[in-house]
Amino acid sequence: MGLISARLLAVLGAFALADSSFEFNLLPLFTNFVNADPSQPGNLYATLGLKRNATTTEIKKAYRKLSMKFHPDKNKSPDAEAKFREISYAYEVLSNAEQRKVYDAQGHAGLERLKQGAGQDSGHPFDVFSEFFGGFGGFGGFGGRGGAREIPQAPSTVLKLPVTLEQIYDGVSLDFSFSRPVLCINADECMMKKKECKGPGIRIITQQMGPGFIVQNQIQDDSCVDQGRAWIQGCKECPSGITELESIELSATVERGMQTGEKIMFEGMGENRIGHEPGDLILIVEELPHSRYTRRGNDLHMTLRIDLMQALVGFELKFDHLDKKEVQIQKSSVTYDGEVIKVKGKGMPKRGNTAAYGDLHVTCKIKYPKQLNDKQKRLIKEALAGVPMEVFN
Repeated sequence: MGLISARLLAVLGAFALADSSFEFNLLPLFTNFVNADPSQPGNLYATLGLKRNATTTEIKKAYRKLSMKFHPDKNKSPDAEAKFREISYAYEVLSNAEQRKVYDAQGHAGLERLKQGAGQDSGHPFDVFSEFFGGFGGFGGFGGRGGAREIPQAPSTVLKLPVTLEQIYDGVSLDFSFSRPVLCINADECMMKKKECKGPGIRIITQQMGPGFIVQNQIQDDSCVDQGRAWIQGCKECPSGITELESIELSATVERGMQTGEKIMFEGMGENRIGHEPGDLILIVEELPHSRYTRRGNDLHMTLRIDLMQALVGFELKFDHLDKKEVQIQKSSVTYDGEVIKVKGKGMPKRGNTAAYGDLHVTCKIKYPKQLNDKQKRLIKEALAGVPMEVFN
């Protein structure tokens, strides 16, 4: 037992000797100090991935990141809702100065006594989420309780996603970093009420022109950031202004058989603007050129160069396909220049039915000798003498 605990026992013992009616149960107090230890399971700081000395800004950032990750409308894993509730409760306590102070000193039991004494219950996790994000115009794609006023959505951010033919053939998940403008984490502290504001950049001026005659004019006012709210210029809580850049880690699922121009959408992961639902992030699949194949729909096309001897007597060639499996092209008869050999089922997987594949079309191009000596000419004449010839178109 540490020095502080020993002194505490001495003080309590003195109280007990002075007053026989004094009762004190050490177990809850000891348990409360243990529960306040960040290393313990269920600790609120650990839930948000924070240390005990975390600042208010760090608490807000952690909640924003984790609540988006585990919101049941986005995360379909079985334990997402339970995790979301834990995160919301941790934020609700640690963002409240009084509750945080009690929790740091007395742990969960202290919080229970505080709330019982005040007749309070923990907030609903969706209410906590709506309060956090709703003040900034909501958070696109996320549900909650009670609904919200109709608000516009910020423009979508559209980016190209270069992918190789091999990646489309196999189907892959590509991790990438994306920087987007988000609202300053302390934006709520940099806004004031201004009833004349009717939306971002819009202020209504009301003028009394005479008895019973009122005129309203709409003017541009950049300090207006939302309905009834204006931005406090030079606010120290947001030195960079309303928005700041946030880097987020995302994973794009490239499905088998996708084609250039198809979209991969991340709802609510684009630009943030006050008074708007966050925009979407849209990735446009862009197939990179391949060294061997050209794609046309579900079919693949390639050129195979063979020499004149192979064209006349036949050939057998092997090469690795997109899935690293060997493809064999074999022909025992004469091959003419420009002839197309079709290899069934060696094209791209078909979208929506990846058990089916397109075909591989192989166009043969014949390489001719630059010149022949007299002996070679004589041997060829002897070999081809009397052989029926045909014109290939």
